[in-house]
Amino acid sequence: VQLQASGGGLVQAGGSLRLSCAASGRTFSTYVVAWFRQAPGKDREWVGSIDWSGGITYYAEPVKGRFTLSRDNAKNTVYLQSNILKPEDTAVYYCAIKRRYEKNYGYWGQGTLVTVSS
Repeated sequence: VQLQASGGGLVQAGGSLRLSCAASGRTFSTYVVAWFRQAPGKDREWVGSIDWSGGITYYAEPVKGRFTLSRDNAKNTVYLQSNILKPEDTAVYYCAIKRRYEKNYGYWGQGTLVTVSS
């Protein structure tokens, strides 16, 4: 399994970015994809996750109502639409994938940097 994260960049507070996580290597119908982020000097935190088959989504409280996960099955890609960005959203964002029944995310993308200026 390989994951390719992209879409990060520099944006002003209040702006939007769409991050992409392209997956390859197998069929992902029984997998869950998650986004995590790590800000400088802070621990990595979970942002949200989406069940690849059913599309059910879950979000961390700091991003609920501002971030939206979706997936394109034909492109094997998961998107994180990030709106109303705040300076505290600045971080390296990573996508990761696991089978539904697994506890830990075994495959990770390389990360994409999001910088939100005030």
